[in-house]
Amino acid sequence: MATSRAIGRNVHFYFFSEPDEPLGGLRLNPSVTAKNFLYMLDILIVASGPYRVMLRSAGVDLKPTDEALRPGDYDIRPYSRGTATIAITEEPCITRILSRTLTGRDDFFRARVRERDGKCVITGAVNGNASINIWRGFEAAHIFPLSSEEHWSQKGYSQWITNRKGDRDTGINSCQNGLLMRSDIHQSFDGFDFSINPDDGYKITCFDNNPSGIDGRILDTICRESRGEEGARDELLRWHFRQAVLANMRGSGEPSFEMDFPPGSDMMGEILSGPGPGKRMEAELFSRLIGY
Repeated sequence: MATSRAIGRNVHFYFFSEPDEPLGGLRLNPSVTAKNFLYMLDILIVASGPYRVMLRSAGVDLKPTDEALRPGDYDIRPYSRGTATIAITEEPCITRILSRTLTGRDDFFRARVRERDGKCVITGAVNGNASINIWRGFEAAHIFPLSSEEHWSQKGYSQWITNRKGDRDTGINSCQNGLLMRSDIHQSFDGFDFSINPDDGYKITCFDNNPSGIDGRILDTICRESRGEEGARDELLRWHFRQAVLANMRGSGEPSFEMDFPPGSDMMGEILSGPGPGKRMEAELFSRLIGY
């Protein structure tokens, strides 16, 4: 079963000429500032010229400040009548499922991410059993998903990986594409429920109701690119943040998929009866066949 990302939104944005037809919205958390919101709108909006954003209830233009964003309706309009066309991007959002280590192909990835981080880099929870090689409750998460490796190769994202092992290595299993997280946090990351903006001091932005209390936290320095050749690449964090904005804020949002399929449940039936069954089935199959 999939849930709607639009549930609980208290921020909506509109074309000024269509004030009753929301283009999308946001479930507001304390970390989102006016500057953050304008940055996210720049991801979503395709305009032929400059535009402004106005909080309808206040009647004033939004400025890129560090003040907390106010809930409400925001109207988007060109600075001068007839000088710009404005549309919402049709950039596709990847259908993402929970990334699991299933073959020996990514054992090296998991080992290097564990060695580098040693803790959940989102919550700060340290694995006290790391010295005896017990990692229960911690998982190495791919920033860019394994299930979309074909897209990774087609778009040339391997250029962002600087520690590839030869030309045949796509780099998707480099630790530069990984972060160590608590298992529950990993699920939320793969579901685009939160993301990290490297252009905003590596701040974590939650797009759901922030059940783990991570909204506004800062990504641990131990895993960052600035720490050396093994660090997670900013380009990949930036890609994930962009995808999270597309998934959560455009229209009614992308489907938020069920990831818990207990033994005996009809996983195939739930997928086929849910939204986007073709894309999800393709992602599920690829994630299981990868490496074979």
